[in-house]
Amino acid sequence: MAVFWGTNYSIVKHAFQEIEPQAFNALRLSVASLTFLAVMIAVRLRARAASTAGGVFYTSATVTTRDRWELAGLGLVGHCCYQYCFMAGLSRTSVANSSLMIGATPVLVALLSALLGIERIGRLHWAGAALSLGGIYLVVGQGVALGSRGPLGDLLMFIAVCCWAIYTIGARPLMTRHSPVGVTGMSMIIGTLMYLPLAWPSLRRVDWGGVSLSTWGWLVYSATFALCVSYTIWYAGIRQLGVARTSIYSNFVPIVAMITAVTVLHEPLGLRKVIGAAAVLAGVALTRLGAQRSVVPPPAAETPSCG
Repeated sequence: MAVFWGTNYSIVKHAFQEIEPQAFNALRLSVASLTFLAVMIAVRLRARAASTAGGVFYTSATVTTRDRWELAGLGLVGHCCYQYCFMAGLSRTSVANSSLMIGATPVLVALLSALLGIERIGRLHWAGAALSLGGIYLVVGQGVALGSRGPLGDLLMFIAVCCWAIYTIGARPLMTRHSPVGVTGMSMIIGTLMYLPLAWPSLRRVDWGGVSLSTWGWLVYSATFALCVSYTIWYAGIRQLGVARTSIYSNFVPIVAMITAVTVLHEPLGLRKVIGAAAVLAGVALTRLGAQRSVVPPPAAETPSCG
């Protein structure tokens, strides 16, 4: 997941030269939604024929009216609002500011989880999250300056981070009965339908004749791997590991983006970035150690007496 999200920044950079960000995002959301729809239909038909459930791809649980309202809320917050604010914020603030705010997501997720009583967050997890956030600051460089290109961009990016945290935590109850593919696919389809009217002015300005074949290729890649595959992995991880522990792995994204920039764009790699990457890895390791210590082993059964 981190590899797909980290490489996505450099891959779509060329596409933004030919298609406006909001228009590009609307197109990739549409492609991803249609892909999810096709997969859900195919898996459901196969599951009915074989009388089996795939777990990640399919469950036989009935979608209730409450589930539909929750899916609509997830689509609004996690796909429509998040995607729009992220793209609008990224175009109005620096990449360094954006990376640091996205890096704060695990801290916000852990805080909300603790306040809502969803998960118990130990000291090692907090220490690991703080260490990873500090490492991201070293990785993104010295370009972080709130309000450096206008406070609106920073505010929009912060709203996007809040939307993603709410989306991450809000989908967990649905994951207890439904598959990650089903929850992600349905919420994305609903969110895309809400997003398209907002992106319509940008879509109208696109010079379709000037869009190269390579840009269409990057768009399909971004929709398939950065959205469909990565979102499925994200929610499969949440169901298996919990929201706080899964979210900390998103701190690998700036590291992958840095490695991609060094290898593909030939950007310099200094000691500061190496130390920052090491801090991120150490922070994730701390959260894993904290998760292991928080698990209390069940008491051993007493051996029955022979006398």
